[in-house]
Amino acid sequence: MKFILTILLVLVSLLALVLMQAITASIVIAESRDNPDKPAGNVVLIIGDGMDDHQITIARNYLKGVRGRLVLDEMPVRSAVQVLTIDETEPTRPRFVADSANSATAIATGTVTSRGRIATSAREDQDIQTIVELAQQAGMRTGLVTTASVTDATPASFAAHIKFRRCENPDSMVFMYYGRLADCSKDQKKNGGPGSISEQLAASRLDVLLGGGLKHFTVNEEGSSESVERLARSEGFHVIRTKFELSNAHPGKRLLGLFSDSHLAVRLRGENGRSAEKPSPGLPAPMACENNPAYKDTPSLKLMTQKALEILSHGNGSGFFLMIESASIDKQSHQRNACGSIGELAQLDETLAYVLKFADIHPETLVVVTADHGQAAQLVPSDSLFSGRGIPVYTPGSMVRIKMPGGGEMGINYATNEFVAEEHTGVAVPLYANDIGKGLFRPFITQPEIFNIIRSFLGL
Repeated sequence: MKFILTILLVLVSLLALVLMQAITASIVIAESRDNPDKPAGNVVLIIGDGMDDHQITIARNYLKGVRGRLVLDEMPVRSAVQVLTIDETEPTRPRFVADSANSATAIATGTVTSRGRIATSAREDQDIQTIVELAQQAGMRTGLVTTASVTDATPASFAAHIKFRRCENPDSMVFMYYGRLADCSKDQKKNGGPGSISEQLAASRLDVLLGGGLKHFTVNEEGSSESVERLARSEGFHVIRTKFELSNAHPGKRLLGLFSDSHLAVRLRGENGRSAEKPSPGLPAPMACENNPAYKDTPSLKLMTQKALEILSHGNGSGFFLMIESASIDKQSHQRNACGSIGELAQLDETLAYVLKFADIHPETLVVVTADHGQAAQLVPSDSLFSGRGIPVYTPGSMVRIKMPGGGEMGINYATNEFVAEEHTGVAVPLYANDIGKGLFRPFITQPEIFNIIRSFLGL
């Protein structure tokens, strides 16, 4: 009997302890919600456009050597992400290769849509609320940084809504695109729509928007004799155009930086401008990567990110959401320029290093790195394994053989088509996160889940 009473006393004590812990936890949570001095959560989402494991391995080999490590490789959380796409006319039918518009939309809204769409639904063409808009409704600051035009598919999907990604300014709302009619007339202001992508961005509540795309802001706003850039200024943006102006910009103003007419120049290029070549009658001659002269006055992704974080975090107790895109991993791969993709991934990696240092100082910051889709580049033997058979064995596509800084040659193949641009692939893409992401990401997720996880983390 004494033994039974002892057991009962132990159980009662344990139950009391559990209840006390639950009550204490509730009090802490309640106090933290009511405590204005407790830092709010921040999210920095970095998207490497087209950055699949081939692109990462190619860049790592060139930048760090086969035994080296990128900053990416040291992140404590790793997941794989399934890219989801549906057919435009039959949304129940899957498509197995995405574009940047529908994949960025999945990340930005948690909704699977069809290719070419910017935060709108397939077939019904309904606007879908984005993580940026949810954050703004909650009083958080928001920003977008890209090495592409700010009107390009990835940044646009976070802050605009339109039927087709190429409707980037008022003069491109109805036009022929690769033999098809691109019709965004429903979105024109005269028809009660929000206007083109550049007009929507100019009228947005973003605190910072940095990248290229000046040509989409120098055209006149629909139905006006004033430019879209003038609209942005009237909406409260401080507009800048140079690296010098960026370096000297101060917090306190909403910032729109347009540093080139279109996409920003890349850091590296192939020797004398060479890209992948057809291996006929023999393999292409090896070449080096070299600095791109056009990059000289281009603000780096790291510099744009530094300024964005300065603006978003300065005197901010409400938290922020920042999306950073390293866009030309994809764009250079479309053009079969392996060196350009390598230099762009180098920019992503050094930007990530800075963001992680920021997160060390602001431990409430979740850092997530992922890609929107795969791309065409394949790491292949510099000389075919079958070259000793006495017959020529070549890729049916285009190939580049890069001279490596540590010696040897790296073969990279492009073979999705023989058209003017290579195409995306349907491979799952990687995802990385910092320590605060532990327990948030399962080993294998889908792109819409990224939205759900970020939304939950920010309490939106």
